[in-house]
Amino acid sequence: VQIVESGGGLVQSGGSLRLSCTTSTVSLDDYHVGWFRQAPGKEREAVSCIDSEKGATYYKDSFEGRFTIARDASKNSVNLQMNGLTPEDTAVYYCAAVRPRTVMEKLVIVCDESGFASWGPGTQVTVSS
Repeated sequence: VQIVESGGGLVQSGGSLRLSCTTSTVSLDDYHVGWFRQAPGKEREAVSCIDSEKGATYYKDSFEGRFTIARDASKNSVNLQMNGLTPEDTAVYYCAAVRPRTVMEKLVIVCDESGFASWGPGTQVTVSS
């Protein structure tokens, strides 16, 4: 599935951005979707994921409380609302998706790079101090 991210840009410290992940080829409601990021000189890391069955959400490390992942069925998108941004949040943000096939895959989302098959090209988020 071809997915694309949007909404990145330059924002001052303490500001907010909302990233969107969309596709025109499938319904994202049938897919687990995750947001990841890669800062300069660092490995890509998971930020947040949302499953396809119950809309359950998962957040990694310190993102819960600042970031919110949510589906927008009317736009066939999964959004990542980011508040309280700091320069440490500067990174390329990636959206990824995978369609669960088995009952177990539908029940358990692996919020890790290994759990996703399709990736967008990324959108740059830069937070100035």
